[in-house]
Amino acid sequence: MMSTAQVLALSGVMLVGAMSPGPDFVIVTRNAAVSGRRAGVASAIGIALGVFVWSVVTAIGVAGLLAASAVTFTVLKLIGAGYLAVLGLRALLAARRGNYPVQIPELKSHGTVHAFRQGLLCNLLNPKVAVFFLALLPQFLPAQPSTIDTLELGVVTTTVCLAWFTLLAVGVGALRHVLNRQRVRRAIDATMGTFMVALGIRIAVQGN
Repeated sequence: MMSTAQVLALSGVMLVGAMSPGPDFVIVTRNAAVSGRRAGVASAIGIALGVFVWSVVTAIGVAGLLAASAVTFTVLKLIGAGYLAVLGLRALLAARRGNYPVQIPELKSHGTVHAFRQGLLCNLLNPKVAVFFLALLPQFLPAQPSTIDTLELGVVTTTVCLAWFTLLAVGVGALRHVLNRQRVRRAIDATMGTFMVALGIRIAVQGN
């Protein structure tokens, strides 16, 4: 079992990592601004599930194998970069068209699922997350971690990420009526789209 000091230390590092601008931050912010709080929270849940998966596979050593395999790492990196670029291009096309509805539509269930899937894939297809966990988590695990140790670590990291991204989604969603004005919406899509495409290109060209 992790001590209170270990839980607090791990939570602090995870919070700083989650708050750093990156693909997860962009996905939650854009979905909350465009489709509302529910979409933002759905993306946050998807990201949190991805974090749980990465923490568990790191604890059992799979992430170490991934990081050690240059080919696997590169393939996953390029898939993730391509996914970000596609999302960014869609946002840029929406900004170019500019035909946003005057009334803010209610988000339907399939829209929530879509936002959840975006958050999950955005996190799982980012090999940098695996490297981050591989560098961080072994410091909080015994030499031979048990199933309880692994689950405890996964719960802590997931809870921190879910809390932060949910807070972000609620905050951005509260400003949705302002953010959904046509000129503001076009600016958001143009900015976020450019950022996602640039981030995808950066991930693709960066070395391991």
